[in-house]
Amino acid sequence: MRNLSDTISRLAALRLAPGYMPVDQGRLTELADFGSNPGALRARIHIPEKLDYGAALVVVLHGCTQTAGGYDIGSGWSEVADRHGFALLFPEQQRLNNPNLCFNWFSPEDSRRGSGEALSIRQMIAAMAAQHRIDPARIFVTGLSAGGAMTAVMLATYPELFAGGAIIAGLPYGCARTIPEAFDRMRGHGVPPETKLAALVRAASSHAGPWPTLSIWHGSADATVNPSNAGAIAAQWRALHGVEADPDRIERRDDYVRRVWSDAKGRDVIEEYRIAGMGHGTPLDTAGEDGCGRSGPYMLETGISSTHRICQFWGLTGDAVELDREIETPPEKRALVPSLASIQASSSPRSHEEGVTVRPTAATGARKVIEDALRAAGLMR
Repeated sequence: MRNLSDTISRLAALRLAPGYMPVDQGRLTELADFGSNPGALRARIHIPEKLDYGAALVVVLHGCTQTAGGYDIGSGWSEVADRHGFALLFPEQQRLNNPNLCFNWFSPEDSRRGSGEALSIRQMIAAMAAQHRIDPARIFVTGLSAGGAMTAVMLATYPELFAGGAIIAGLPYGCARTIPEAFDRMRGHGVPPETKLAALVRAASSHAGPWPTLSIWHGSADATVNPSNAGAIAAQWRALHGVEADPDRIERRDDYVRRVWSDAKGRDVIEEYRIAGMGHGTPLDTAGEDGCGRSGPYMLETGISSTHRICQFWGLTGDAVELDREIETPPEKRALVPSLASIQASSSPRSHEEGVTVRPTAATGARKVIEDALRAAGLMR
């Protein structure tokens, strides 16, 4: 276990990490009155001028120190949504919850079904689905860093809601429940074995499948969240999808390696991108044919647009991922995503399973001093 001085030094390093994004909400508007909101989050949305009945919905989760509008400007999600006609939901953290605007992915209160931030996001999705006649079989979720880890939370706790997810520089679900554990997992230390990781997801809900598909992205030079976490995420979901450890095909280029796992029906269920030499952030192609977004801190120009390719993997662009020449086995046709149950918006009192957990009272004495330091670094409420 890490000692207190080690933890405080890590908190200080995180506190000083750069990550400014524009505070301008840009093209986003606010979604109000979406439920009891036990996680005290805000909800931003973007609806294209033309949104057909039964359109898809993509939920986008920003990283630490970022805002919803800033992340949209950087990643270009609203640009791509306008091109292809799907709706966007951006849950947004508030400083009262987390001074560094991180989603509290490691908090037991916020990372379980029917509680905290996870329930707030679920309520937002239900409201969006009802208000904009969203196709319940085409709801997706993605996020960067703490938003990537929160994406893993949503896929595990509400798998019936999602056709697919995309985790960028994130961590596997359930790998940390305390501040020291969170730091260790970010460094790649102490991640549970594959069988334990899959069991954590299975225990997060009563869902028995089918499971959402998953796109995983990580930079090979990420010094904030160790790239081994990408492998752990892939292992967690390989077990759920029942696929072998070895990928079915590998695409190699100078700037990235893409591995793909397909199920028994030949449907691509997991893909993993390792971007060569990239640090911690979202990979962008701002100037290419399918370019979008704007580079900045944690929004990294790499010549490959994760936003566009994630949409391709989910089938939102109408075309398949353009595979490189060095594919080791021929690509197989991807099947359609399985149908999901309809989402019903409701403002009535929830059942016990969807109940709100009461937050603990403030600590006193020495414990209060320690917890105040953790809150100042944005890692504890």
